[in-house]
Amino acid sequence: MARVTSDIEKAAGVLRAGGLVALPTETVYGLGANAEDPAAVARIFQVKGRPPSHPLIVHIASAAHLDDWVQDVPPAARLLAEHFWPGPLTLVLRRGPRVPLEATGGLQTVAVRVPDHPVALALLSAFGGGITAPSANRFGSVSPTTASDVRAELGDGVDFVLDGGPCEVGVESTIVDATGEIPSILRPGGVTREDLEAVLGRPFAVPSTSHVRVPGQHPSHYAPRARVVLVDPEKVVAEAELAQELGHQVGVFLPAAFADAPVKAHAVVALPASMSGYARGLYGFLRELDQQGCDLIVASLPVEEGLGLAIANRLRRAAGPRPTV
Repeated sequence: MARVTSDIEKAAGVLRAGGLVALPTETVYGLGANAEDPAAVARIFQVKGRPPSHPLIVHIASAAHLDDWVQDVPPAARLLAEHFWPGPLTLVLRRGPRVPLEATGGLQTVAVRVPDHPVALALLSAFGGGITAPSANRFGSVSPTTASDVRAELGDGVDFVLDGGPCEVGVESTIVDATGEIPSILRPGGVTREDLEAVLGRPFAVPSTSHVRVPGQHPSHYAPRARVVLVDPEKVVAEAELAQELGHQVGVFLPAAFADAPVKAHAVVALPASMSGYARGLYGFLRELDQQGCDLIVASLPVEEGLGLAIANRLRRAAGPRPTV
């Protein structure tokens, strides 16, 4: 406990000095900077290789601080914040004067959330301000869910890595456009559409495109080095074996329903039966197949309900702008 407290104090000092800190959240590890320091925020884009037009998420300590960072909060947005924070929900609202345009990609809106991780919350408390933190990886690549993932991905680009263990949720937060009276989901994530609908008592749209720029909208995102190909579940084994015969080093995401099926492939990941287990392990599975030297990953989309919607979103982005087979 003493070491964790010392590390948190050191990390807060790094942020105050304009440095970058990798911090754990319940979703993925973030690359954090003082949200009110334009130079520190700009360095995030440099380290990640991220286009400066892509907005970042500002992490705050509690829902009580929301009005310090945004303006004109609709009743529906306040209800969602009160219900789901701390948690994997990000709200897009009108930017307050405290948020520099460097953090919003030049937009007059800002994405805000309260992370549900004791180390992240302790750091926010010790720092005493907002922390701008996209995922701690190179732009477009697989998000990190352990401190070792961050070190392998960014190396000396991070001034301090705060180790909080593996991330519990494993996929990024759900992003909701809350600027109007009727919210919509811009990025599926750790809070499900069904959970949101239960709180507000109305259906939630999940538009395929949006005029509101948010993280994770790039056509190719969350992508391993290997090419990802999406097929129907019953075709996973046959497609993988055909690609292996054609000379590929094939990695397979084997659905739980086909767990007993023999597969001739370079590497096989047997997927968990639960969507929570799948989401928690998704990025680790992609990294594992990269590390095993696969050049092609064959996977199928889960049923798009609950966390399955977020997993399917990440797999489509990992596959890039390629049609489903």
